[in-house]
Amino acid sequence: MVGKVYSDAKEALKGLTFDGMTLMSGGFGLSGNPESLIAALTLDGVKNITVISNNCGADNFGLWTLLNNGQIKKMISSYIGENKLFEQLYLSGKLELELNPQGTLAERIRAGGAGIPAFYTRTGVGTVVGEGKPTEEFEGESYLRETWLRADLSIVKAWKGDSEGNLVYRKTARNFNPCMATAGKFTIAEVEELVPNGTLGADLIHTPGIYVSRLFQGGPYKKLIEHRTFRARQPAGIS
Repeated sequence: MVGKVYSDAKEALKGLTFDGMTLMSGGFGLSGNPESLIAALTLDGVKNITVISNNCGADNFGLWTLLNNGQIKKMISSYIGENKLFEQLYLSGKLELELNPQGTLAERIRAGGAGIPAFYTRTGVGTVVGEGKPTEEFEGESYLRETWLRADLSIVKAWKGDSEGNLVYRKTARNFNPCMATAGKFTIAEVEELVPNGTLGADLIHTPGIYVSRLFQGGPYKKLIEHRTFRARQPAGIS
């Protein structure tokens, strides 16, 4: 370990995990998942985790491994498809679920990072999402009050990072990672490439190093695609 830079996921997690913790995990589907950190958490054996993530991985990959290992107590998510184990555990009462509209989930995380304890949104008014939540009227419209989300630990994956913790994400792999990096008491980043300080242009940095507690270079990464679809080749002359 040198400053914020650690040798691997196991070392980076030391002293930061405990039973009953709340964890934010970046990623959207199989894009931008902190794969090495999830694997290390599986081996760590920490239990009764509340996980805040867009989804819970896919069969045999990502957060699914924690779910399969019985380490997750509750999911705070937006999407629960593509995961038969998730469905089975939830319907049998073995997994708690707090389902959020995707934009609301993102804003709750952003609010947690910005220190905003609550905000109002039209999304969910009059639906099961709004049950038990306060509402208020603004300019003749009803709005639902949602509260911030924060975590004991945020784990994110970036494309490049320097030893100060400055991060750059690549394309759609950015997804939930930047806002989650701001909303954890501690944030660990795994990066595909660790670069020298000063290499990343200041105006290109997505997550400033002030938000990152520890980082390491991970990989190799599989770059999986959830659904690979093909279209039959058309005969010549047909568009």
